[in-house]
Amino acid sequence: MSLVAYEDSDSETEAEKTEAPDASGRQTNQLSSPVSCVQHFAPGSTESAHEMHPGWSRVCEDPPERYAWNSNTDLAPPHCQRVYSGHAAVSVAYRNYEQASSSSTNSGNGFSQKRAHNDSTPTLKGIRPYIPKRLRQENSSKPEKEESDQRGSSECDVKVTGPREQALRKTSELIKPYLGSKYKVTEVPKSLIFYMSKHSGPVNEIQWCPVLEQSHLLLSASMDRTVKVWDAVDTGCCLKTFSCHSCAVRAARWSSCGRRILSGGFDSMLHLTDVETGKQIFSSKTEFRISALKFHPTESNVFICGGFSPEVKAWDLRTSKVLRVYKAAVQQTLDILFLPEGREFLTSTDAVSRDSADRTIVAWDFQSAAKISNQIFHERYTCPSLSLHPRESVFVAQTNGNYLALFSAQRPYRINKKKRYEGHKVEGFAVGCEFSPDGTLLVTGSSDGKVFFYNYHTSRIIRTLSAHKEACVSATFHPVLPSLLATCDWAGEIKIWQ
Repeated sequence: MSLVAYEDSDSETEAEKTEAPDASGRQTNQLSSPVSCVQHFAPGSTESAHEMHPGWSRVCEDPPERYAWNSNTDLAPPHCQRVYSGHAAVSVAYRNYEQASSSSTNSGNGFSQKRAHNDSTPTLKGIRPYIPKRLRQENSSKPEKEESDQRGSSECDVKVTGPREQALRKTSELIKPYLGSKYKVTEVPKSLIFYMSKHSGPVNEIQWCPVLEQSHLLLSASMDRTVKVWDAVDTGCCLKTFSCHSCAVRAARWSSCGRRILSGGFDSMLHLTDVETGKQIFSSKTEFRISALKFHPTESNVFICGGFSPEVKAWDLRTSKVLRVYKAAVQQTLDILFLPEGREFLTSTDAVSRDSADRTIVAWDFQSAAKISNQIFHERYTCPSLSLHPRESVFVAQTNGNYLALFSAQRPYRINKKKRYEGHKVEGFAVGCEFSPDGTLLVTGSSDGKVFFYNYHTSRIIRTLSAHKEACVSATFHPVLPSLLATCDWAGEIKIWQ
């Protein structure tokens, strides 16, 4: 005798229908533009961010795991959709980011647990045969698996905003007067030009395009699994969004030609993406989560990556193979810095002993993979970031002791005990530091959201800028325009100052 469920007892089935999420796990809600132009960098310019008519277009397909994270991130949907710009900037706090991540992980993990069963067999009106819950789950997962197999692709999902080719290839009218002249003296920026908050997670790294003619482009990598390219000089708009990673993107770097972007994240994946087409020129999976990437200064096809592993690897993009492996008795590589000419490089690690730091900063020979020195920094603090002086043979190390230490870039890499840049706070964040292009200023973020400007020669604080509410993790000067500064924070905000 078969069990049947009558019309007045199918509340459970109806409840399952309402709880069933969309099988594709995609959102089609229209979003407002998160760019708020506070002040135009060019007063005579007639084009603004709100006059642009941004749109979305899909360049290529994406693997199923990239659509699994279904939250309010800036991932491109699998179909074309137009989004119109608004006038309000969106600010996302990190606690909201954690809630969105946890909710999206539970709701968009690829397979729905409850789904109504569509039975093709004819039944009497008002009577449906009873189907076990396990069978309903198996049947509901089959179409999703078939769809994911068809979507498999090695290319990156790209969201394009505005006229992409014209904005990417152009040379800003504000940059042209400075291309043929020598860089002027850097001054401390005071006014806010653009406020950009299109990232839905903390921004880990920002970098200006190294090609001076295209240095209006700003690259950003975020914990929301995306890499974005911005026009940070003329309009403050997001030009492209690359969603190649399935986990947080910890590091991203421009190639020397400015046409490609190398990114690595907590999904252990390395991607070299063409900026214009969105195609992945190189893609490889490593054995560890990636936290640091650097291109070789003279060999443009060679880069070094490190992360949650005792190994640091050098890759050749022409062969897609590992050139050398640098092994150290550490657990994580925090940052990588090439010294002049690229014959030697430094790595900062998390190795700290009780009373002194052993292997905190390690110097390597690039060609032989030999360890030159691991007794450079002798204090009990880790160094989350390193920066090289543009004109002198010195470098600085950001320390968790809330100060910047100055070292010689020549063997035996001795510390300068007479200079110490202190006043800002690190407190466990990966706070970056950088010299100005003329080498007169040293800028660093702070865990309290401020930006500190130090005089390189006197090590005194020149100015403090209250830039963000959350921890400011990066601050970088423009390579051409004097006194133009980009900052980012742990809440997903990017700001341009002049």
